[in-house]
Amino acid sequence: MKKAMLSIGLLVIMAMLAAACGSNGNNTNTGNTGASNTPASNTPATEAPKEEPAATTKTVKYLDKEYVLPASTERIVITGAVEAMEDSIVLDVNPVGAITFSGVFPPLFQSITEGAESIGEKTEPNFESILALKPDVIIGSSKFKPEVTEQLEKIAPTIPYSHIATNWEANLQLLGELSGKQEQAAQAISQYKTDLDAAKTKLGDSMKGKKVVAVRIRGGEIFVYPEAVFFNPVLYGDLGIEVPAEITAAKAQEAVSVEKFAEMNPDYLFVQFSADENVETPNALEDLQNNPIIKNVNALKNGKAFVNVVDPLAQGGTAYSKIEFLKAAVSSLTQ
Repeated sequence: MKKAMLSIGLLVIMAMLAAACGSNGNNTNTGNTGASNTPASNTPATEAPKEEPAATTKTVKYLDKEYVLPASTERIVITGAVEAMEDSIVLDVNPVGAITFSGVFPPLFQSITEGAESIGEKTEPNFESILALKPDVIIGSSKFKPEVTEQLEKIAPTIPYSHIATNWEANLQLLGELSGKQEQAAQAISQYKTDLDAAKTKLGDSMKGKKVVAVRIRGGEIFVYPEAVFFNPVLYGDLGIEVPAEITAAKAQEAVSVEKFAEMNPDYLFVQFSADENVETPNALEDLQNNPIIKNVNALKNGKAFVNVVDPLAQGGTAYSKIEFLKAAVSSLTQ
């Protein structure tokens, strides 16, 4: 009897242990440690947003045309466009390749060409030198023949920089965009307009009835330019000085004889003379100044003839030329 009772007791204990193990197993399977039997959520963990790949190109709009360029245009080569060289001075842009003059970078451009390589003369780009520099973009000249531009485009995207004076703002804005200096370009344009307002106030009506002319001496000859060329946009368009009939009549760069120039008889004269443009006539400026016919011109008789008020290489229609000539012209005209 005792053995039977002992066996029954052992069976009860074993049944209780089995029940306990079953209960623990159920808790483990549900993954719950508390009383709740709510099923676990199947929502996946939030993933970090994927980064968009960086753009490899950018589109630049210039003078109503679009150009697809590399996203980074740090390596700039300037060929043919002296205008772009001048604008680089304004924005402190340092091209990797630039134009030389008789094989050297002249003083006017030394501040931007310290680390630059020569890529040929103004009208003679050296394609091999340009290719070796691996440019991101090439700034060419709007004066280039189509076949020259086509050859440059085989090396890198090429933008023909305008030589037209009325495009000076678009030119500077383009260079600002290529070099990442858009803000500096906008500031330079704004400052010029502010300085122009001040200059016009300073001159007042003092130039009324006065004939003001800017000429360049090339190859020993005197050249005048149309109203919208050279420094004329500053004198006539910006400062509002009356345009002489001879300037209105000029359709392009035009050589005038000593006699014809004496007939013009300007009251104020700005003369640009570069030795590089007068290699065969190095004394051309002195000879003209000593010419008895020229001596009778009002500007020379009255001490109102000014030579190289800005660097003789300055083109006239660029941001740099306008900024520098405005200051020099107003200073000379108010003497």
